[in-house]
Amino acid sequence: MKRPAQSGAALLIAMMIVVLVATLSAAMVWRQTRAVNTEAADRARAQAAWVLNGALDWARLILREDARANRNEEVDHLGEVWAVPLAEARLSTFLAADRDNAQADDGPEAFLSGTITDAQSRYNLNNLLRTREPDAAEARVFQRLCINIGVQPGVAEVLIPRLRAAGNTSNEGAETTIRPRTLAQLSWLGVDAESIRKLEPYVVLLPVPTPVNLNTAPREVIGAVIEGVDLASAERIVQARRSKPLKNLEEAKQLLPENTVLGGERVSVASTFFFVSGKLRLDDRVMEQRSLVRRRGLDIEVVGRERVSSTLASTTPAGQTPAANTP
Repeated sequence: MKRPAQSGAALLIAMMIVVLVATLSAAMVWRQTRAVNTEAADRARAQAAWVLNGALDWARLILREDARANRNEEVDHLGEVWAVPLAEARLSTFLAADRDNAQADDGPEAFLSGTITDAQSRYNLNNLLRTREPDAAEARVFQRLCINIGVQPGVAEVLIPRLRAAGNTSNEGAETTIRPRTLAQLSWLGVDAESIRKLEPYVVLLPVPTPVNLNTAPREVIGAVIEGVDLASAERIVQARRSKPLKNLEEAKQLLPENTVLGGERVSVASTFFFVSGKLRLDDRVMEQRSLVRRRGLDIEVVGRERVSSTLASTTPAGQTPAANTP
């Protein structure tokens, strides 16, 4: 009579052992899978970093060759090679150009795109810090820009003194504020998110004061930096440069109302700061990186670099690229 009970107990113990072994096996498989996925993600990030660094070096080469070509006449405009965006292309197409590389199609599915944009096509907020004392003329420039792009004038009244206080590290009585390095950080100074969104296409924070390039700037910025010029006159410059880039400020004066003053510290026809943006789609991930470079003669210095995003690939068509320079 005891054998059935003993058999049932043995069967139950055997089933518990099987469940325990299965649970432990599943946990081990899960940990191994997680380790493999983590290693694959780290490898993908490392590969992406190398590819994006290579794209940055390629962009620096383009800017260096542009400087060499314009050595006798420093002019930067949207008809030059650097202003042409790189449409998304499969990396294996570049490798296939090397006939000795027989494994061009054996690598991962990687697609690269990128742009070079003129940072001096925007108004540099650090121009407001050009002088030790508040510059009324420079403040009017920013106020006009706010009006041109539909930002509340009160934003300028709030931002200018707080930006000066944040940048004035020698003033012990100034409010303790971290100086913003990106436009998103303007929220530290009390600028609302909607105003930052409107300002973003038209302003920039560069390490030193810079003039605006009339060959690349939109009419809203041109109309702000040149006193006494409305948007219609600024649009005249935009239309004229499409057929013939401005070679000097005298050519720009011919397109503006009589007696218009063009100061070299506020406007120019050449640039030294550029943004280099690279976007890599590797398997199911998309990684973007933006670098700020400064050109001094033939020397291209990387001033700053930031990872814009690292996300899973969406359903964006393969041929679609980010917005490029606008003529």
